[in-house]
Amino acid sequence: MSRTKKVQFAALDTHDAEQVIKSVELLFTCFADRERYTIKRLTDELKLAEKPFYRQFIVAEADGVIVGGGGVKAVDWASNTHVLYLSAVHPSYRSRGIGKALVKARLDWLKDNFGSGRVLVSTAKIERFKLFGFKPVSHVCQDGRVIMLNEF
Repeated sequence: MSRTKKVQFAALDTHDAEQVIKSVELLFTCFADRERYTIKRLTDELKLAEKPFYRQFIVAEADGVIVGGGGVKAVDWASNTHVLYLSAVHPSYRSRGIGKALVKARLDWLKDNFGSGRVLVSTAKIERFKLFGFKPVSHVCQDGRVIMLNEF
């Protein structure tokens, strides 16, 4: 049985105010930098945007509770380039494979909607992203993060 068997992954319904609020609360809880990740910024980042500069947020839900989420959006300076951003899993649900499943769900969404392109991510979880074919394109920064690239 998969560790994520009881967790469902779906696009955030931006018309469902309760789901948006719960997603913002999850992100606000998970991110320590309150000045950078304000409630307003998180709320704005979850708003749906149309192509070519789309934004899509995927939520992980277990028993009616949003336990994780992550976004994918277009890069405005390079065609067919996308960024994974705002990845979070509630501390009580970590180490269950949800973070990896969120990466897969977003990559699957990109392949279904674009067919080909490249994906960037800034992460400290280098080994996780290598599992999905990402390769480092920068040196590790002071905060332990590296820029990684995946071409599909």
